[in-house]
Amino acid sequence: MPFFSVITPLYNKEDYIEATIKSVLNQTFDDFEIVIVDDGSTDNSLKILSQIKSSKINILVQENQGPSVARNKAIANAKGKYIAPLDADDIWREDHLVELKSLIDSFPNAGVFCNNYKVKLNKNLTRNAHFNFDFATSHLIIPDFFDANIYNYIASSSSTAFLKSSFIELGGYNTSLRTGQDLDLWIRFALKYEIAFNPKATMIYNNYDDLSLSKSELNETRYNFISSYKKEEEKNPSLKKYLDVNRFALVLRCKMNNENELYKKVQTEINYKNLNLKQKILINSPKFILHFLKKIQRVLIKNKMYLTAYN
Repeated sequence: MPFFSVITPLYNKEDYIEATIKSVLNQTFDDFEIVIVDDGSTDNSLKILSQIKSSKINILVQENQGPSVARNKAIANAKGKYIAPLDADDIWREDHLVELKSLIDSFPNAGVFCNNYKVKLNKNLTRNAHFNFDFATSHLIIPDFFDANIYNYIASSSSTAFLKSSFIELGGYNTSLRTGQDLDLWIRFALKYEIAFNPKATMIYNNYDDLSLSKSELNETRYNFISSYKKEEEKNPSLKKYLDVNRFALVLRCKMNNENELYKKVQTEINYKNLNLKQKILINSPKFILHFLKKIQRVLIKNKMYLTAYN
């Protein structure tokens, strides 16, 4: 039995998948397998993947059913004790798994083990992820996971590990969610377990457009995901704050996408005390201002500058 099963859902990532998988094969910690589920790719992803020769790689193929189904299938076929998810366009540094192993050794009873990471905004701009809690260089248990998540997500779909048995106990990824299924899983973990954090950055997350417009059905899915925790957030102010920040992002998407009915509904469910000044201004700005600011943000990123409404 390998210590880690690296699981990757693959859908139309021909420009990234080779570098992603090679970053796993270059790990200094060698006790792992790689389980990849091709989710009906229509480009050359599967062909490129099949040219990478390694006995550690197990490739499964299915018709397109979405990343949550693909991830669940990969984990169901995983033989490792711990699951280490990896998206098909992200990159691990060679010490990623050894650092996760070290974190597991430090806090074996935690539910999710999170390495720090960097965010790649374009070919020329990579920045440190920013979190809402203090840390130095030592491993730690995050004191308030939801409050700590209001800038960047501490747990991501490429920076974490968790016990396969705990994942099964929690019911796996929610297959009704076409987006946000990883955030939903982290909430369920955090409501039941402590979350461990390693300050060393070992992963590069490709996030070329963190406020891209989405199809209407995806915004409806985001709303359903957020609303599924209404009972829990009534008893947990930090969870309420975390979900309100997610509601803020959804309101902007809906306004820019002319989804007026959903925009109005989500807006009424936010406690505005949970938003910062920039977020309050943006949420009340007209649509043309939001589109203009989005263009400005893209220009700034091209010039190696990054402004965000989250801090």
